[in-house]
Amino acid sequence: MPEGATLADWLRLTLIPGIGGETQRRLLAAFGPPDQVFAAAPDALRAVVGDDAARRLLEHDNRQAVDEALDWALHPTHNILTLADEAYPQQLLDIPDPPTLLYVRGRGDLLGVGAGARMRPGLAIVGSRNATAQGEANARAFAAALSDAGLAIISGLALGIDAAAHRGALAANGNTIAVIGTGADRLYPARNRALAEEIAERGVIVSEFPLGTPAAAYNFPRRNRLIAGLSCGVLVVEAAVESGSLITARLAGEQGREVFAIPGSIHSPQARGCHRLIRQGAKLVETATDVLEELRLSLAGPMTATGERRGETTSATASIDDERCATVLTCAGFDPVTIDELIARSGLTAEALSVILLQLELDGRVSSLPGGRYQRLAAVRT
Repeated sequence: MPEGATLADWLRLTLIPGIGGETQRRLLAAFGPPDQVFAAAPDALRAVVGDDAARRLLEHDNRQAVDEALDWALHPTHNILTLADEAYPQQLLDIPDPPTLLYVRGRGDLLGVGAGARMRPGLAIVGSRNATAQGEANARAFAAALSDAGLAIISGLALGIDAAAHRGALAANGNTIAVIGTGADRLYPARNRALAEEIAERGVIVSEFPLGTPAAAYNFPRRNRLIAGLSCGVLVVEAAVESGSLITARLAGEQGREVFAIPGSIHSPQARGCHRLIRQGAKLVETATDVLEELRLSLAGPMTATGERRGETTSATASIDDERCATVLTCAGFDPVTIDELIARSGLTAEALSVILLQLELDGRVSSLPGGRYQRLAAVRT
């Protein structure tokens, strides 16, 4: 942070009602850091932002809100990043409208906060709030595999695909970033409160909105640009044609990020948004390897939570995976079976089972049926 500017100065600038991000950037470009903004002459302020904004800058008293934010930032797992901080994510500096402040709750190292930390590459996984059981299973499985390969999984903490993606990453190594449309001290939706608390403990929650900001419809498109901006690519798992996930995908394309989509049934409304993206040039993916190859990454040698590389998958690990696949096939029998029945029969967790079922489906050994059921397929003799 430049000499003379303090976090209190940055908070004072950003917590003035009616002084939005665009106005803040104009002031910073004209006068320098916030302490210089507030030291500027009234006529100079008016020349840059007009009479109303200048009046707000000169007259509004937000000391209480500033003090509350400073108190919040004293918590050991809380950080407030400014545009001038070295730890501010470089990816966001490359988008047209980077937020002036970021409120960070949890593992700041996932964003590059902390001595020696560097932000790891991230993949956004987004999709419908009204996801199908298969869509959620796909999101969990892709998130787990891609997280284990070294990517941070980024999503928006919404119901459906977002929540499933976060859970998949948590089941792998916890490397997940939740970008929210409320204040970092407000968890929304209420049904995801427990998930949000786990992300705050094992991953990280990020918001550009001041503390106390409630959920509002117009905040979520702004959140979506940060989901896209923090990532090197966006994977859309399921989306109707009017889904907000398509906004995230469009923003990703405009920001020069890769866009991926998983195809679905031509009869499913939740697949039509993905099919539209594919027609528009998004990359069709069927496996996690498809994503990694496009991003020029590899499943071999995934990174640990500390950023170190692990060795390639051992034959013992492959053997365990084969044994689990065989166990699941045996537990499935040849009649349609639900996820809950397979959990009860196999003793596996829902996340582990989802990964195995996705692999079995891609291998042509099981088929997904309506209602979230699975059918084992008989082997073809040659």
